[in-house]
Amino acid sequence: MGAESMLPGRVTQALEEYGRLLGEHGITWGEPEIHYVKFFARRRVLPPALFDRFWQLVLEAVAESHPDEPRDQVAARLAEPDYDRVLRDTLDGELPGHLVAVRIEPDNIALEGAPRTVLLPSEPPPADRHGRRWARDKPFMALPGGARAAGNGATAAPLPGPLPADEPPPAVPLPGPLPGRGEERISLLIDSRRDAPCLVSVDETQRLLPARGAWLVEVDEDSMVIADGVRVRLDTLLRPIPSATLRLVAGVPCRWSVVAGDGSGWFPPDVPHRYDYHGRPYFHGDDLRLEVPCMQLTVTAARGMEHDEARTRLVPRPGGEHLVELTPARLYDAAARGWYGGDLHVHLNWAGDLVAVPADAAAAQHGEDLHVLNLLAGNVSGRRVYDREALEHWTDRDLPWSDATHVARMGVEYRNDLLGHIYAFAPRAAPGRYHTGFDGDSDWPPNADGLRELRGLGALVGYSHPFRTPIADGDPPQGIVSPVPRNCAARELVADAALGLVDSLDVLTHASIPATASVYRRLLGAGNRLAVTAGTDAMISFTRSDNQSNPPGWARVYARVEGELTARSFAAAVRAGRTFATTGPWLELSVNGHGPGHVLHAGEGERISVTATAIGPEVTAVRIRTAEGVRAGAERLPADDHAGHRNGHDARRDAGYNAGYSAGYSADHNAGYSAVHSAVHSAAHGGRGEDRLTVTAELRVDAPTYVVAEVLCDPHPRTLTATGYALTSPVYVDVAGKQVARQEDVRWCLEWLDGLENLIRQHGRLASPYQFGDHMSLLQQARAVYHGRLS
Repeated sequence: MGAESMLPGRVTQALEEYGRLLGEHGITWGEPEIHYVKFFARRRVLPPALFDRFWQLVLEAVAESHPDEPRDQVAARLAEPDYDRVLRDTLDGELPGHLVAVRIEPDNIALEGAPRTVLLPSEPPPADRHGRRWARDKPFMALPGGARAAGNGATAAPLPGPLPADEPPPAVPLPGPLPGRGEERISLLIDSRRDAPCLVSVDETQRLLPARGAWLVEVDEDSMVIADGVRVRLDTLLRPIPSATLRLVAGVPCRWSVVAGDGSGWFPPDVPHRYDYHGRPYFHGDDLRLEVPCMQLTVTAARGMEHDEARTRLVPRPGGEHLVELTPARLYDAAARGWYGGDLHVHLNWAGDLVAVPADAAAAQHGEDLHVLNLLAGNVSGRRVYDREALEHWTDRDLPWSDATHVARMGVEYRNDLLGHIYAFAPRAAPGRYHTGFDGDSDWPPNADGLRELRGLGALVGYSHPFRTPIADGDPPQGIVSPVPRNCAARELVADAALGLVDSLDVLTHASIPATASVYRRLLGAGNRLAVTAGTDAMISFTRSDNQSNPPGWARVYARVEGELTARSFAAAVRAGRTFATTGPWLELSVNGHGPGHVLHAGEGERISVTATAIGPEVTAVRIRTAEGVRAGAERLPADDHAGHRNGHDARRDAGYNAGYSAGYSADHNAGYSAVHSAVHSAAHGGRGEDRLTVTAELRVDAPTYVVAEVLCDPHPRTLTATGYALTSPVYVDVAGKQVARQEDVRWCLEWLDGLENLIRQHGRLASPYQFGDHMSLLQQARAVYHGRLS
């Protein structure tokens, strides 16, 4: 399917405008450079393991400039430091494989970086009278990374020296209006270690670097880089290698990765060069051809979390075409069981290093076998709402590539960085407001107004990427409510949940999964009924950006749908709480034969039977939780040396998971429940998709509660974030007509509201007393609900 076949006029115009913004401003597209926008370019080159160090150095730089300010005021100034210097100091002399550095030493200038493989054509063309070799449509050296050169509008690789002035190179077609497709520029860090300023120029841009300054810039192999009058030749890093052609066939759309022995990634022509959380290159499709170097290659085919990876290695012969046929094996089939997986928070365009078109989203959804895709229109840091034209054109309609088992819709991200961000799935119309608190606007009205409008339009709504700050079960809420005022945390969530304005919480996100799961349990224990969901915030317009350049659906919410899969049936299933969210494992929960979302009416002292089952190669433990904590579980332990291997992985044995409980654990000291029986089971029936880990427990009910199941995971290549995890929505257990409302959790929520009030007083951008009064009125309504639950 071609991108052009699905682009209405207004959508095409918007994409052309995005291309202009990218060409003029680079990765930020000219958005106001608040701290996370300013981080975009640095995130492309910084390993995720160093993110915390980067932000710590930013805070230290601000604190040094403002030594007398309190921590929250310092945290409000995160955009002030020189981020290129912070990047240089964070790396501390180390270079990721895709970053090149020019070191300006006191007595010399040196180029550092890994060699870049470039391809030689299989049959070199004849030389001209100057000894140059030209193909009819491309230079002798093809571009690294698999992109073709002149014939596809990409920039040609440099030749070993300038051409004579009287003979220009062959004409190269200009690139189209959407830059960044089918090519990957070089990230260059210019690092001055001199104690005096130094003049540096890159192509047409000149900058006077301050003493010990730094500059991160994007270049091509033939860019003119001059430091203190000395030209730095980037083409000295190029390593020409004979080429061959691969043909990749799976029989279904897949996610492919082709990696050479030197770590370089290779792509079909005109395909964006995307990299996942682990730094692995990938692209989507089937029956694809690409040029590759004649060196050892690892080819991997994947198809989302319901499938395992298929992999092969080969060394292609120069000039040949090699057929690679790989089909990922299925681990489990959710749709066959009536469950459909969705990603409720994905952006097509949201600034970035390329302009994404709808065909990119279509290829990703089908290549990942993602049943439901919610593409969100939203702003970044200014007032422009990206993909608004697509939302308005396709409102309340499936996107053109949808079919019986794949539904794609345009939705909304409603954003306020102080109060939190909200996803909206399948609204019947575009809203009147998309954001507050940006570009001089007030933090008004409260998010509750946006929720009411979106719910009135029929949308499923929930808070997205809620919490990044670490928080454990016993921690007070102050650590999340403060100290960084505008970090996109879901601060208004506790109030909106009490007022019944929120359908779900994205527990599985690119933010902190453990912290969000901890807050989710507090909200459930305080009497709020919320479905667990997943929204990755994958950004298709970013190609190398931690887990946000992952493919959509790397975390999913599975919902048990009644009848056919439609946007409405999926939303209804989520509202009913028939969900679990996962980074990969399959997870089932049964309480007296009922699944998530069910309300079980029990008598005091009644026993209930609970079973939880998990499937997946990354699964290490499955646990049963109630409002009182972990009640039963099972884990897999590595087998001893004599156990051998099963399906290429270590065989494992099962045991009661001993983390404050065990099989047969009696919990009379915990109010509300006693475990009277627990058992663990494991079954392997010849396929990794049949490798199950199950725990069963009988629990006595003494007070209202809820029951959820969760999965803990070992690190695994198919987990595309730091924490592998799965969690069900609750089965609610009411006793004598009463719902769970643990006083400890209710008081925790009240303390949260007090902290939110203080935050709004100190950091809210409000134009008048009545705007402040609207926030206080919302908090008072929520307090009244929680106080009512205390009684």
